[in-house]
This record gives sequence, structure tokens and C-alpha cells, in this order.
Amino acid sequence: MKKGFVLRLTLTALFFALGMVLPFLTGQIPQIGNMVLPMHLPVFFCALICGWQWGLPMAFLLPLLRSLIFTMPPMYPNAIAMAFELMTYALVAGLIYSKSRRSGLSLYISLISAMLAGRIVWGILQAMLLGVKGNTFTFSAFIAGAIKNAVPGIIIQLILIPAVMLLLYKTGFLPIEAKSDNRI
Repeated sequence: MKKGFVLRLTLTALFFALGMVLPFLTGQIPQIGNMVLPMHLPVFFCALICGWQWGLPMAFLLPLLRSLIFTMPPMYPNAIAMAFELMTYALVAGLIYSKSRRSGLSLYISLISAMLAGRIVWGILQAMLLGVKGNTFTFSAFIAGAIKNAVPGIIIQLILIPAVMLLLYKTGFLPIEAKSDNRI
């Protein structure tokens, strides 16, 4: 096996473990967890560092497995909708970042694009899943869940992720000019 493959596999496992554990920091108060979005951080890091090919399956499985093991988030509709939301984050952020030059601007474009796409996917899935049971998912519920309640988490992501990525570049862990298919 190549060193890069083993490193990406190991880092993906690390990010997956972080995604399983980080929600415990806010687990006592679900409202705070919904605002801080602790599972999103490892998904973004995995996609940006290891690539979308690694981030996508990790992101999809993370909320589903967490729901099966810890019953949080509840499987229906939350974990199912989150699986597609996080998968979209990984795909969009990883893909855009892999095709761009390594800069702060490209990182922000990747993050913001992924956040918008992921929240749209989440809203569509919530509407579909709740519609199956005869419930409605209104536009105001979408705005509240995807934007209003998530503002603290969005701010944390837009500050913390670029700061950590810059640190990884400065320490030499990540090369500044990485090939799109071989980040690390």
C-alpha cells in the first residue's frame, strides 16, 4: 500500500471518531448542539485534507452510525437528512477545493458553497421525510433550522477551519500546491 493511502485512511478514521465524540461536548443541551454543529467540523476537515472521495462516505455514515449507537441524532428524520447534508458538504467542499489553488479565498468559496448546498439538500430531505408521515416542513422551519439556529456553528466553522488549515500549511503537514487527487 502507498503511504498516502494509509495516511488518508488513518485520518479519515480519526475524523470519523471525532465526529462520533464531539457531540458529547454539547449533548447535555441539544439546543446548543444544534447551534454549534459539532459533527460538521470533522466532515469539512476530512474532505479538505483527505479529499471528497474519503470525506463523502465518512460524512454519510457518521450521523447514521451515531444514531444507531447513541440514538442521537434520532434516525428519522434527523440522522437520515443529516447523512445527505454532511455528504453534500464533503462532496462540494472537497471537490471545489481540490480544483482550486490553495488560498484563503478558495477555502472560503469551498466552505460557503458547501454550506449552502448542504443546507438545501437538508431542507429537501426534511420536507420529503416529514411529508411521508403527513407532516409539513415549511419554509420558515427551513430558515430556522438551516440558518437562524445554525449561525453560531457557521461562524465557528468559518473561523476555525481556515485557521486550522493555515496552521497545517504553515507546519508543512499539507503542501501548498497539492494535486487534486492526492492531497497528502
